[in-house]
Amino acid sequence: MSQYSRRDFLTHSAAGALALASHGLLTNTAFAAEPAQMAIAKWSGAKDLNAEQLKQAAIKLTEKAIEGIGGLKQFVGRGSVVWIKPNIGWDRTPDTAANTNPDVVATLIRLCFDAGAKTVKVGDNPCNIPAKTYASSGIAEAAKQLGAEVVFLDKSRFKDVDIKGERIKRIPIYPEILDCDLVINVPVIKHHKMSNLTMCMKNYMGVIEKRSTFHQDMPTCLADITRFMKPRISVLDAVRVLKANGPVGGNLSDVELKLALAAGTDVIALDAWGAEIMGKKPTDIPSVKKGAETGLGNIDYKSIAKEIAVS
Repeated sequence: MSQYSRRDFLTHSAAGALALASHGLLTNTAFAAEPAQMAIAKWSGAKDLNAEQLKQAAIKLTEKAIEGIGGLKQFVGRGSVVWIKPNIGWDRTPDTAANTNPDVVATLIRLCFDAGAKTVKVGDNPCNIPAKTYASSGIAEAAKQLGAEVVFLDKSRFKDVDIKGERIKRIPIYPEILDCDLVINVPVIKHHKMSNLTMCMKNYMGVIEKRSTFHQDMPTCLADITRFMKPRISVLDAVRVLKANGPVGGNLSDVELKLALAAGTDVIALDAWGAEIMGKKPTDIPSVKKGAETGLGNIDYKSIAKEIAVS
């Protein structure tokens, strides 16, 4: 019997596939593009939306962005425990864009369960009173309706963790978050008086205590906690954005409806896109610049992202 190497097999298989394709015998699925590292979903339908239409738009944007990076099954193992980490920091309603859109969070919860998650937990370390922020944001109710566990972070349970950062060596972190199989980082894009913008990197401040430590050198500290958290997937909400007077907001004149959302595995690319959404250069945002310089991701998001029109 003649030798038939793996190289021969691959060569002949490729040739056969091309022959079949030329005769129209293979479907488009057979040559489906590889999932992108980052997918940007943009609303292409009517912009004058009522409340229900806006909700459906947020759901579709989230679904399409996740689909664009290959779906959640590649991140969520069957029987796994997932922590969804939105921004739930402020006692504000969804229309003020101070917190992550609750329909985005709800869609991610559903997709996690569909992908095989046993438990989905939702929680943040708010600046305002947690009971108020969880309620007014709409996130707690949306999470409960889908069977997710809404977690109020007990201040007494934070434990010092060695993160071995450039600036931050040790910081209290909520251990239950670290114990999960997957953390999905889900911030909203908004103005921030100290860091210019708050996006994916900044959202990790919601897993720690002693946040005033970061104020000494915000870009380096954000790079430190991001590196420690080893983000596998993040979702950046730009359904509504807060253009000014952040992070608290409260004035609807500061809110702009962008109807966009990005998901991806590169946290720097996502934040670079977020900067452009807000009319800034990525290099103008100190945390994004620092993150890129320290090798946390690709600031040239256009080189790895694909755009998806949603209507």
